[in-house]
Amino acid sequence: MNTIPLLAAWSQRPPVALLVDRDADTRRMYAEYLKLSRCVIDEAEDGREALAKALVRHPDVIVTETRLPGLSGFDLCELLRSDTGTRTIPIVVVTGDAFETDVRRAQEAGADAVLIKPCLPEMLLKEIHRVLDLSAALRERARVTREKLHTQLARSETLLQRTRENIRRTMLSRAHDRRDTTAPPLAPPALVCPACDQALRYQRSHIGGVSERHSEQWDYYECSTGCGTYQYRQRTRKLRKV
Repeated sequence: MNTIPLLAAWSQRPPVALLVDRDADTRRMYAEYLKLSRCVIDEAEDGREALAKALVRHPDVIVTETRLPGLSGFDLCELLRSDTGTRTIPIVVVTGDAFETDVRRAQEAGADAVLIKPCLPEMLLKEIHRVLDLSAALRERARVTREKLHTQLARSETLLQRTRENIRRTMLSRAHDRRDTTAPPLAPPALVCPACDQALRYQRSHIGGVSERHSEQWDYYECSTGCGTYQYRQRTRKLRKV
């Protein structure tokens, strides 16, 4: 028996196919043919068993009949598509319902391909190859997109970090330097002690204020006769004892 070679995307690992059909002979016919194409086969005879196996084992492709005991193939498709763990698994529906409404219903439920019985194993294998190939292409595009997104995020983070560093450097360059100094921007005036009329001796100045643009200067003096220490505020030109 000749079979179609497996697609290159699955050459390293044989795909796992879950066959769902209440008829054991149909499952056996498809299973024997698919095994010749190096597919790994899992089987389920009703919808609930198929759902449980799909959720736990995550097959690479699911082949299901629509008329299943317990849970129909339509409902199975909808449930598989609603779960985050199985929504991307390709589904091939093989059904004896040949009406257009049934085919459309299967497609709306989430089937990637709908085949009408009697369906030869060769045709089923061709559809499995097609949906797996499409699935592999989508995963590859998703991988490329994730890599591009990761690169863009890394570039954005680098630019953001550079912007933060530039802002920090700018803020530091504009930061107000509050300090004590003996060489202030404004020359301290010659003052006399308000208590003894003796000349005050200049000691230091303090540069402060809310910003570089709105800085202030306080000059500190000491009375040579021991009257105390005085503060002179340049902005208000007032002298007070401290």
